[in-house]
Amino acid sequence: MRKVLFILLIAVLTIFTYHKVMSQTSKLKIGDRIPDFVLKDQHDTNFNIADFRGKHILVIYFYPKDDTPGCTTEACSFRDEYEVFTDMNVKVIGISSDDVASHKKFAEKYNLPFTLLADVDKKVQKLFGVPKSFLGMVPGRVTYIVDKEGILVHIFNNMTDAKKHISESISIIKKMN
Repeated sequence: MRKVLFILLIAVLTIFTYHKVMSQTSKLKIGDRIPDFVLKDQHDTNFNIADFRGKHILVIYFYPKDDTPGCTTEACSFRDEYEVFTDMNVKVIGISSDDVASHKKFAEKYNLPFTLLADVDKKVQKLFGVPKSFLGMVPGRVTYIVDKEGILVHIFNNMTDAKKHISESISIIKKMN
């Protein structure tokens, strides 16, 4: 009886997870214009993505949680290569569902020189179609490369190799220039 209940529970969780992942409102594709959005940054200032259209290539990376091992590795890797990005006129933007206070603490602790945006209600994650991982409960780790006109040119989705997001971004941007 326990075995049957366990199998039934797994089946329900699988169906729930599939439905939740597949029912996202939108999923951006290469060639799409990214949606306009405004979020608070780590300084509690409104950050309007439209202000950067026509001025910078954007690296927008979504990550699960501030100050966790994989997310810290990814953020510090972007920090360590920040000058490479700025030399190519690239704006690096990290987005998670953590709040402004968490982002401020995270940025200060690791001397992160780039913008961190608080998507507390996950609206922007949904606009981009960021997939979830681990049974649909953990936000994904996805990097989007956006040209100066606001057009999505590359998507890199890899939950386990946080550092690869940086090398992949640099490689794609060098090909764009």
